[in-house]
Amino acid sequence: MQHLFKVWGEVASRLKSAKHILLICDYDGTLTPIVDRPELAILSEKTRRSLHTLARDRRYTVGVVSGRALPDLKSKVKVKGIFYAGNHGLEIEGISSSFLSPVAEELRPLVQVLGQVLSIALGGIKGVFVEDKGLTLSVHYRQVVDELEESKAKRAFDGVVAPLHNLGKVQVTRGKKVYEIRPPTDWNKGKAITWLLARCRGAGKKGGALPVFLGDDLTDEDGFKVVKEMGGISIFVGEEYPRSMAYYFLDSPRQVNEFLEKLIRLK
Repeated sequence: MQHLFKVWGEVASRLKSAKHILLICDYDGTLTPIVDRPELAILSEKTRRSLHTLARDRRYTVGVVSGRALPDLKSKVKVKGIFYAGNHGLEIEGISSSFLSPVAEELRPLVQVLGQVLSIALGGIKGVFVEDKGLTLSVHYRQVVDELEESKAKRAFDGVVAPLHNLGKVQVTRGKKVYEIRPPTDWNKGKAITWLLARCRGAGKKGGALPVFLGDDLTDEDGFKVVKEMGGISIFVGEEYPRSMAYYFLDSPRQVNEFLEKLIRLK
């Protein structure tokens, strides 16, 4: 894994030679720093302007892929003319296209009830809260400071979710101090990026579009894998993580904004 800015000349050359670029960014931990509660992750005006400028460039198709619910993601980013993929790509809107996973939609009532049961089971543990995102659930425990309480939260979580997981009714993944509960489908950020690539403005051009994906968490590894297979540019955000499928890394969301500014200046 290489720091992107240390080999910028090499990467810039690839970007310059591309006929079209599909630029996809994760939100939390990539465009914004990780914070204690989801509602506190606010996109800076500087980053928003950079995304807006790139979205207006005919060489780019821009998208944001996140674990957040689609309405929440759109209200946080507020940039017109881009793709929005919420709930890890289970729901997508933008540029005259849309997608909604039929499996996720069918299981929406189950997810709603499960969220209520989890809220009761975890209600007595300080620092744990359940985020209902319509098609999926997130159980956050970043604010839990005691290891015993964290273990207690895990036991309570497993007690509710494990039976459904064992029956194949839901799947569970882990992120940074969060458990993600999703419908049992193989749709993920990697599949979403493939879907976006087929529908981006450069899809019909000779050679297609060059995919560029930035993410920071375990759920982004599916995206890195797909982009690597497509010969694109994959960028992990955070401290160097050799086990990641990403080829490059940037230290922080601040450096991500620097990268976006470099793209704007790149001719």
